[in-house]
Amino acid sequence: MTRSGGTRVRAAVAVVALFVLSACSVTPPPPLVPSTPGMTVVPKEKLNEVVVGVDDIKGGYNPHTLAGRSTIATALSSLLLPSAFRANADGSPRMDLDLLASAEVTKAEPYTVTYTIRRDASWSDSAPIAAEDFVYLWERMREEPGVVDPAGYRLITDIASREGGKVVEVVFGSPYPGWRSLFSNLLPAHVLKDAPGGWAAALTDSFPASAGPFAVRTLDQPRGEIVLERNDRFWERPAALDRVVLRRASQHDTIGALRSGDDQAALIRAEAVTLKEIEELGRTTPLTTSVAPRGEVVQVLARPAAPQMADVRVRQAVLNALNRDELIAIGSRNGPSAQLRADSQVVPPSKAGYLPTYQPDPTPVSQLLTEAGYTQQNGQWGRDGKQLSLTIAAPAGVEPYVTVASQVQRQLSLSGIAGRLLTTPPNQLFGRDLSGTATNNAEVVDIAVVPRVDTGDSATTLASAFGCRTSSGDSGTPIPANPSGFCDQSVQTSIDEALTGEVLLSDVLARVEPVLWQQAVALPLFQVADLLVVLPQARNVTAGAPFAGPLSDAATWRRDGR
Repeated sequence: MTRSGGTRVRAAVAVVALFVLSACSVTPPPPLVPSTPGMTVVPKEKLNEVVVGVDDIKGGYNPHTLAGRSTIATALSSLLLPSAFRANADGSPRMDLDLLASAEVTKAEPYTVTYTIRRDASWSDSAPIAAEDFVYLWERMREEPGVVDPAGYRLITDIASREGGKVVEVVFGSPYPGWRSLFSNLLPAHVLKDAPGGWAAALTDSFPASAGPFAVRTLDQPRGEIVLERNDRFWERPAALDRVVLRRASQHDTIGALRSGDDQAALIRAEAVTLKEIEELGRTTPLTTSVAPRGEVVQVLARPAAPQMADVRVRQAVLNALNRDELIAIGSRNGPSAQLRADSQVVPPSKAGYLPTYQPDPTPVSQLLTEAGYTQQNGQWGRDGKQLSLTIAAPAGVEPYVTVASQVQRQLSLSGIAGRLLTTPPNQLFGRDLSGTATNNAEVVDIAVVPRVDTGDSATTLASAFGCRTSSGDSGTPIPANPSGFCDQSVQTSIDEALTGEVLLSDVLARVEPVLWQQAVALPLFQVADLLVVLPQARNVTAGAPFAGPLSDAATWRRDGR
């Protein structure tokens, strides 16, 4: 390595470190996923591949569910599933010409968008991508609990199919400027609609069919490896690489694999200690680093739907009892996320249009709880002879949510508020306990440490996170349509105006955000971000478009010397 090259490497790593610190051989088991027809089998010694070190590859890969949100799920869906639109480098939506020939508003009344699917677009089992895939996703997104940003799908009143399913007419009940955020990561309806377990089991541990530049060769969760190979049935320009390998390891071992050249890239949620190791590696090994923010904000929900939290004064007391700075430091592990403090209720900090609106409430916890009828005895708050004890939930095994929830429990106890930590499998937490549909088996969750996800259109995020929907009964009563269990008619009109484009989102947020802060429903903490480390052997590997993730461009990656 030349002296000038070493200087550039050290400078690049130092920038990231400053950004963050300021703030026995056995026979391998057989593949869990059968080889997909159409993949090229290449001798290992001639493989043109890039190996990416990652934190985890555990199952649950449905990108449309809160339970399935992860770096790996985003990466796999971007490479294996077709989308109507994808993100440009500036975050704006662009029509994906790999799937569509056209997509446009074709009628104002009723508001209608017509999609024309390419005739050669098909799934890996040769079934055509067609209108039924649009219909399946629409029906599931408007009906299933625990889905990501469903508000736009709920505006759809009908989907019509023409020309053998290759022309899709989507009719909305009102204008919807954010329509380009819909129908990303289409799922194979012909496989899933009658499959055992249906939506709940969709993409739990495999991809039954794909329609992208890569296909799954091996998905081995116990061993911690996913192998993607070029999909020769893909109808557009083929991927430059033969394979992309995602390999799970500890962050220390991943850095060792970069040092030895066994990995050519890494995508990890780095902590401060890891960043120091990367900086040291950069002194001897040429590399580049960049931060890749996810469309995911860690938040603490004080749920009005829970009886003990129905009183706004109790919610305010609970959130005021929390040391927000400490939660951010512990949850971010002083990694890249530490510099992405989320001081807005809707727009994540890395996104255009972000405007901090957070102002701490100075009202003492004791005053708020006293006004709500509670008294303190032996250091514990209670009312009517019953201790104030709250259930604090987080998705089991998903970080940083479990760590933050544990700290929330500890901090509340210091203020005399008892708490029970509940870690529940993600599909149960989002699909049952936070769904707003009361069942005999549902836990009453007072506080939830969960993600707020932005899939591209922030007006849709606002409506999905804080909006109401009409009940299915005869009364037509507005009911909560979000994990917080919040529904306030005083802001619903403004939310609807933003969703339908009647009023600019910025103007609506200026009216709505102060109300949301005052109602003490959500306390956003920070935006989750990964650190991308790339060796020179891996070409064209970048952080990717906003929220799409680095692997979204893997079809253009190249490997030097292969």
